Amino acid sequence: MPLSRLERAQVWLLKAVMGVLFTLYRFLSPRRPAFTVKKLPPVSNPLLAVSATQLARKIRRREVSSVEAVQAYIDRIQEVNPLINAVVKDRFAAALQEAAQVDKLIEEETGGEEVLEDRLPLLGVPLSVKEAFALQGMPHTTGVISRRGVLATVDAPPVALLKRAGAIPMGVTNTSELCMWSESHNHLYGITNNPYDLDRIPGGSSGGEGSILGAAGAVIGVGSDIGGSIRMPCFFNGIFGHKTTPDVVSNENQYPPSSGRQEEYLSTGPMCRYAEDLLPMLRIMAGPKAHMLSLNTKVDLKKLRFFTVPHDGGSPLTSPVSKELMQIQKKVVERLQEDLGVQVQEVYLPGLRYGFQIWDTYMGLPDKEGNPPQPFVELMGEPGRPVWPLWELLKWIMGKSEHTMAAIGLSLVEMSHVSKPSTVIIQQKEKLQKEMEELLGKDGVLFYPSHPRVAPKHHHPLFRPFDFAYTGIINILGLPVTQCPLGLSDEGLPLGVQVVTGKLQDRLSLAVAFYLEKAFGGWRDPGAI
Repeated sequence: MPLSRLERAQVWLLKAVMGVLFTLYRFLSPRRPAFTVKKLPPVSNPLLAVSATQLARKIRRREVSSVEAVQAYIDRIQEVNPLINAVVKDRFAAALQEAAQVDKLIEEETGGEEVLEDRLPLLGVPLSVKEAFALQGMPHTTGVISRRGVLATVDAPPVALLKRAGAIPMGVTNTSELCMWSESHNHLYGITNNPYDLDRIPGGSSGGEGSILGAAGAVIGVGSDIGGSIRMPCFFNGIFGHKTTPDVVSNENQYPPSSGRQEEYLSTGPMCRYAEDLLPMLRIMAGPKAHMLSLNTKVDLKKLRFFTVPHDGGSPLTSPVSKELMQIQKKVVERLQEDLGVQVQEVYLPGLRYGFQIWDTYMGLPDKEGNPPQPFVELMGEPGRPVWPLWELLKWIMGKSEHTMAAIGLSLVEMSHVSKPSTVIIQQKEKLQKEMEELLGKDGVLFYPSHPRVAPKHHHPLFRPFDFAYTGIINILGLPVTQCPLGLSDEGLPLGVQVVTGKLQDRLSLAVAFYLEKAFGGWRDPGAI
């Protein structure tokens, strides 16, 4: 179904606005100083090269102390963070105290290792947390200068559940301004770098998490995803991440809070370097709703139906998928067919061409009571008045704005929205929803590109702002999806793929992730490349 003249005009306007903003940025933004060190040092401590599951087992068995594990990660963060700027506030002293208490608890435990594993499966394991989540006593700003000094007074539920399982938070990590951009950059904490190439982005909004995990400064972390904010950072940084089926893991005590119908599309989930940590983390983070996912049910990959979609069908807004990403997805298909004897069917879903328009339309819909989402200009201005986008753009040109060009650009795009949603886009979404649900059912798995290209250079997403549609469309469809690394490109940058399943069938994509890690090698140490 073709777009109307008005809708084509909107597409043209969106591209024109972002093109102008990118041009302004290239001419007016200050140049970043060049790095004297071009790459991260390799991992030297063997404690950094084991999964959280294995590390917890070693701690329970007293093969290593929690203090030793926490200190190893403190040393690594201090080694890499000056280069990547991922951890924006640490709590190292408190973490060491908590680790000492863990060691004392293990020493005094009389019930044996099994009792500890059942009660405290992550006992003594270091954890990183996205700054958008409330972590008691830590900054809770999402990079907004007007929120400087705001400290969390409680723990967000998923964070509390991980702490209750024995995990020890090491600190909070950087995000994009207000968590609404694909690059983790703000004027409060600065810009975060990709550990595989410091001149490239780590993604957003959970980019600090992706960067510190990819750099081996953390083994497990917490992210949130409303348009790809777990999956893009995991893709760009060569790690695993899972966007859960909505309404399973709590989204409470995140900033900014969701409004309108956004709660339907926002998911909180695990990020980690090793696939075996995904399922236990999800079981913990889901808390009382974990039973909805049947995570204890064994998955036989040979009994699943597999599908592959190599691109979005040619959207005028997104970049073409690169040859290297199409080739690696093809290798996944070939490997599955060879190893498991399954057939992988290539399918075409026309509605994917409208991925950005569907995401943009549904993110702006009112809730059941008719309340629209909180305008982005209000969030930018809190706790004061809403910002004026054109005035902020002028201030930015003069070097006086407290906001990033990305945030200002989003506020300008918001001005172009029409009040009534397009019936064409609504119809395309409903048709695509039906097609996907019928295709996947309860035993279907679909491979779809994570992004049209590997990690871009810093600020380049301003020129290609709609490429996140490859991840954003899955949010609107309400489907669970796991991001899986698939080795490195010729440039040494992570490759990967999204693994999508039907609603509440999260365990299927987690099982596929475990297989793909074995088949393609999983995370690679960026310092050893």
